[in-house]
Amino acid sequence: MVTPLSHDEIARLRAATPGIAHTVHFNHGGASLPSAATLDAVQAQWQREASGPMEAGVAAREQSERARHLAAQLLNADPEEIALTAGNSPGWGAAFAALDGWRAGDRILVARHEWGGNLAGMRLAAQRHGLSVETIPSDGSGVVDPAALEAMLDARVKLISLTWLPANGGLINPAAAVGQVARRHGIPYFIDAAQAVGQVPVDVRALGCDVLSGAGRKALRGPRGTGLLYVRQDFLPRLVPTVVDTHSAPLDADGRPVLRGDAARFEPAETPMALRCGLGQALQDALDIGPARIRATIDATARALREQLGAVAGVRVMDQGREQSGLVSFLVEGRQPADVQRSLAAEGIVIGANGVPYTPLDMQARGLGQLNRASVSYLTTQAEMDRLILALRKLP
Repeated sequence: MVTPLSHDEIARLRAATPGIAHTVHFNHGGASLPSAATLDAVQAQWQREASGPMEAGVAAREQSERARHLAAQLLNADPEEIALTAGNSPGWGAAFAALDGWRAGDRILVARHEWGGNLAGMRLAAQRHGLSVETIPSDGSGVVDPAALEAMLDARVKLISLTWLPANGGLINPAAAVGQVARRHGIPYFIDAAQAVGQVPVDVRALGCDVLSGAGRKALRGPRGTGLLYVRQDFLPRLVPTVVDTHSAPLDADGRPVLRGDAARFEPAETPMALRCGLGQALQDALDIGPARIRATIDATARALREQLGAVAGVRVMDQGREQSGLVSFLVEGRQPADVQRSLAAEGIVIGANGVPYTPLDMQARGLGQLNRASVSYLTTQAEMDRLILALRKLP
């Protein structure tokens, strides 16, 4: 059995997180609080760039490659299968846009919880190529149903897309079970792991995915503007980036572009090296703690928070699923979520207020317009939860 972090370990991690002193932060699913070491890594590179940005960039290549290798370690991938991106959506979107060979009548299957940005990209492609984007049924607990997915398959299905830990609803989809279906039928499988990377153990081999995207700013506690993109090596030849440059597709002696043979074909020549230095440090921090212990700690904290929220008169926890994440959604009777968010912010407590655009299919299916979300981290303490609960009880 995996042991959650102890109170002393959490206290040490909090002491090494400067932002802790200024906020009661329940928006780790939006952007978490970086460690002092991550901030130092970013600032050190900026200082080097002050005396010569291009020269400093050359010097930082080693740290950038270190980040790639650490990401591969975290995801159980090969370094050649990792691209360092500007965020989850840029990575996922670049991989999707690189898919080619669509024909009218082709089908894309998505879970009900798909991120709105991914849906936008898929529906634009559907309009251009005559595709259909169809929703896989959920089971009684709210998660995607792998058996229902398999029953939908035919030769026209050209992509299965899953948001693993949805932004709203608190559930964790059975990503590996979906991967087993995709592999049996040889269908490309994309996972949006924006909320998963750094919060739960991620093993791309066990998941059976062809593409997986993640964000630096969420559970990893990395800088904004960073992300990870995994592309399975055998799948890479099927993806031709829509934008290339001298890094991703240099010209050969005859002036012909030669696409890189690794996932870095999705990286531009111009990159924010300071942010990559910070991402490398955040990845190292996550590996030092251990993904399994992070998951055990967040799970225990989220369970406690759901129980405490459920005991507050007028508060209704809105989470679904059998296995749940550190994203805790709720509604306060008689109050608009945006008003609740503002009231708590006045007390120094930061939460989210998420609308339909985050998970359009799911929110519409559940008849919801907006939710409050308190997303926890392994940094979250009982004292912080007590402050949140007290503030909710005091709402007029």
